[in-house]
Amino acid sequence: MARCVRPLVVASLAALTVSGCGFFGRPERPVWRTQAENACFARNLVKLSEFIVPSHEIDGPGVCGMTRPLKVSALDDGKVGVDKVLTIDCPMIPALEAWLNDIVQPDAQARFGRKVATVNVFGAYSCRPIDNEPGARLSEHAFGNAVDVAGFTLADGRTLQYVRDWKSSGTQEAAFLHEAHAGACQYFTTVLGPGADLFHYNHIHLDLANHGATNTGPRHICKPTPEPNLLPPPAAPDGLPPAPEIDEPLDIAHAGDPAHAGDSRAVALVPAPLPPAPLDGPGAGPDAALPPAVGETDPAPPVLPAGAGYSVDPSPTSSIADHDE
Repeated sequence: MARCVRPLVVASLAALTVSGCGFFGRPERPVWRTQAENACFARNLVKLSEFIVPSHEIDGPGVCGMTRPLKVSALDDGKVGVDKVLTIDCPMIPALEAWLNDIVQPDAQARFGRKVATVNVFGAYSCRPIDNEPGARLSEHAFGNAVDVAGFTLADGRTLQYVRDWKSSGTQEAAFLHEAHAGACQYFTTVLGPGADLFHYNHIHLDLANHGATNTGPRHICKPTPEPNLLPPPAAPDGLPPAPEIDEPLDIAHAGDPAHAGDSRAVALVPAPLPPAPLDGPGAGPDAALPPAVGETDPAPPVLPAGAGYSVDPSPTSSIADHDE
């Protein structure tokens, strides 16, 4: 009898072991993300309404998702629409509304005599790597912690587009878009716009990634670097030495990820001030990052430098189509 039981026990233990490995080995989202969501709700930073509606938890694939996602069809209690329903986390909403109320709307009123009626977006939640490049770290879009803004529609119906108007030198439209980009750097920890790289030629990317802290406060990645007159004075240093520089937006939550253990870029845990970078021109990205000619309403994807191979998403925007239905 004992001889019959022993193989059964061993088999059962093996099954439990395999099951346990599968259970305990499942990737987990960094704890700070759920903590940030819960803190946002606990502090009543978001008012639920017909424009901001809670949705079901998104759990996977992998570490993608949100604990308490929200569907957003308008901001500022319905005063500012978005042209696509966004699935984002709670902290993104007060950041977006503060940016709109403090920067975007006053500047639109001053320059055009009209406020912004609609924020035109490419998307928000999308379980994908950064810039849709295979093998890259997950984007903040994979956690509903990012929005890509393509432009704005004013109350009189006029549209302002990053792909068309960003480089219209000397115009009110270009000045407005540059100020909206620079102002976003006060409210979001990552802001990437035209000239930052070839993937952002037609929009600005806004997110609340955790890049750590510097001796003047949380690290903000803002590219291309705005003109100094568009930025507020820097905060007073805390008395500690400056941290070493980093070359790219890095969520410190990935630094200990075994999947990126061989990535030397994931070692820089100590934050740093932003390195200087040109607003435009040489050094701000290849010529392929320049926007299409004025008047194009359906721009083609950017062209990579010779020999780089085609690795750009044919539609270089975020997509929420797979998750928002």
